[in-house]
Amino acid sequence: MKIKIPKNKSLKFVKKYFKNFKLNKMSESHFDHHKMGVNDVFSSKYYPADLRLLYRLHQLIILNKRTTIVEMGSGWSTMVFTSALIENKKKYYKEVQKLRRNNPFELFVLENIKKYRILNKRKNSAFLRKNSTKIKTNWLNTNAKMINYNGMLATEYEKLPLCSPDFIYLDGPSQFSIKNKINNFSTAHKDIVPIGCDLLKIEYYLTPGTIIVVDGRAANAKFLKDNFKRKWIYKKDKNFDQHLFILNDEPFGRWNKLQLKFYNKGKVS
Repeated sequence: MKIKIPKNKSLKFVKKYFKNFKLNKMSESHFDHHKMGVNDVFSSKYYPADLRLLYRLHQLIILNKRTTIVEMGSGWSTMVFTSALIENKKKYYKEVQKLRRNNPFELFVLENIKKYRILNKRKNSAFLRKNSTKIKTNWLNTNAKMINYNGMLATEYEKLPLCSPDFIYLDGPSQFSIKNKINNFSTAHKDIVPIGCDLLKIEYYLTPGTIIVVDGRAANAKFLKDNFKRKWIYKKDKNFDQHLFILNDEPFGRWNKLQLKFYNKGKVS
C-alpha cells in the first residue's frame, strides 16, 4: 500500500500557498520548531506556526484523499485539517457518498486543556466563517490520565471519538496535563516523554489504509511500533521529526476495497 508524500517546498512558496487557502493570519508568522532550545518546547516559543510542517500535513490530507480525521491535541493543525477537508469535500463529495463513510469530511478534536480548546475552537470557527463550503468539527472535552497498559505505564484519554477515521494525528495530550500518578510516576516532568496508548486500544477497529502521523514524540512512536499487532508500514521523516504509520492489512471486505480504490484512483464504480 502506498501513500503520496508531499515534496519539500521553500518557506516563500508555503506562505503563498496558505494565503491561497485563506489562512492568511497563520501564514504571516513562522517558527521552525526543530531549531528550538532544549526547554523551548515548554514555553510560549512553541506555539507560533511551523509553516513547512503544517504544509506537509495539509498536503498529506489532500494528496491521499482523506475524509475523516481524528486530531489528538489542538493547535494550528486544527485549521489546517479543516482547510484540507474543505478542499476534499469540494473535489470528492459525490464519490465519497458511494463509500461506507458515515462521518465524511468531519474533524474530531480531542483537547483536555480548557484554555487551548477555547482558543483553538474560536480560531477555527472564524476560519470556517470565511469559507462557503463547510465541514463539521467535533470538539471532545476529555481528561487524560496515567494507566497501566499491559504492565506498562502510559497515558490515555478518558473519552475517544465515535468514528472510523482514515487519518489520525497524534500530538497530545500534553505530558503536564496528566494529574494522577501510578507508583508515584507520571509524565509530568520535563525529562520524561509523553507516551499514549489510545491507538493500541482501538487498533483492530481501524480500517486498512488508515494513516497515523505522530508529531515528534519519538518514544510514543516506538511504543506504538513495538506493540501494534497488525501489519503497518512505518516511515520516519527526520527533517520534520514525524513518524508515519500506514495500515497495510488485507481489506476488510467490499466496502473497504472501494475505499482503497478511491484513495488510489479517485473514482468509485
